[in-house]
Amino acid sequence: MILVENLIKTLKKNKINFFTGVPDSILKNFSSHVENFPKEKHVIATSEGSATALGIGYYLSTKKIPCIYLQNSGLSNAINPLISIASKEVYSMPLFLMIGWRGAPRKEDEPQHMAKGKITPKLLKLLKIEYCILRERKDLNKLEKIINIANKNKSIVACLIEKGTLQIKNKKRKSLNNKFIFRAEFIKEFLNEVPKKSKIISTTGYTSRELMEIRKNNKLDNGKDFYMVGGMGHSSSVALGYAIQSKKEVFCLDGDGSMLMHLGALRTIGYLSNKNFKHIILNNNSHESVGGQLTTAGGVDIKKLSSSVGYKNYFIIKDKKNIKSKIKSFIKAKGPSLLEVKINNGSLKNLSRPKNLKKIKDQFMIN
Repeated sequence: MILVENLIKTLKKNKINFFTGVPDSILKNFSSHVENFPKEKHVIATSEGSATALGIGYYLSTKKIPCIYLQNSGLSNAINPLISIASKEVYSMPLFLMIGWRGAPRKEDEPQHMAKGKITPKLLKLLKIEYCILRERKDLNKLEKIINIANKNKSIVACLIEKGTLQIKNKKRKSLNNKFIFRAEFIKEFLNEVPKKSKIISTTGYTSRELMEIRKNNKLDNGKDFYMVGGMGHSSSVALGYAIQSKKEVFCLDGDGSMLMHLGALRTIGYLSNKNFKHIILNNNSHESVGGQLTTAGGVDIKKLSSSVGYKNYFIIKDKKNIKSKIKSFIKAKGPSLLEVKINNGSLKNLSRPKNLKKIKDQFMIN
């Protein structure tokens, strides 16, 4: 195990003082340490590609190496700027990637994580990115060596960190004000009202897990679910792709972090203007399932945003007051419609995870 404080100390010793990335559960102790740094020192990005671009801009301005943190499933999002801008064959820029290694060998994990975990070292080699694996404090010496390589060769380097490696001494975070409803409360009411033959595509994290759990525990069978166990930010596009080819009512259960990751998808939805498309944003201004770090959704007027990109209707739910009637009005309205649900942080206990994913896919595809 490695104390986050010692990791930060090593990075600063090697003149790495700027951090940007997308929060990850494996790196949550790290991100909780840096999240209160000033914006000149730390930026939570909306996607791994954006984080890489921020790091490139930082280097161009300061001639110093940035730290870009991400989970390995998000490495694919970063490949474009890594290869087409920062690589030695193009601008030859020194960048340091801190990668949460989900699905690492010897670590039991979910199918989507195992698939990416197995190929992560091969992918780094293919990208010509030298890397080390951090498992214990003595491995910080390896980290210093690859940072020196980045400085010397003006190249991209990385470290892989497995689940449970990073520990923190002082783990304190201000709790968010619980003045709204909980995600589970909304999902249960929604499943009671959603049309029987509708399709529901739900985003990554707690949303899909709670949808599955609430449906099972309450024997609610309206609609059929497709759980986005990966592909954060793409749930609305998957739902739109279905809606274009179907007359069924299609509902996307999305999150604020997911929405921000690929914000351009909202304009595609508004532009195509499918009447059967209904978009629900469960907004807690938080990356809750990976540690509770803030998103920037708190400063977005989603009503004005949805109108400007072409959504026909906007609804909002903040509490239990008239929740049934508001859900019914949203369901009846012609799409594309958007329902913003202000929710508290907090999920059901002992949540199970979707298993037998191919069976889930096959059941969803039955008309």
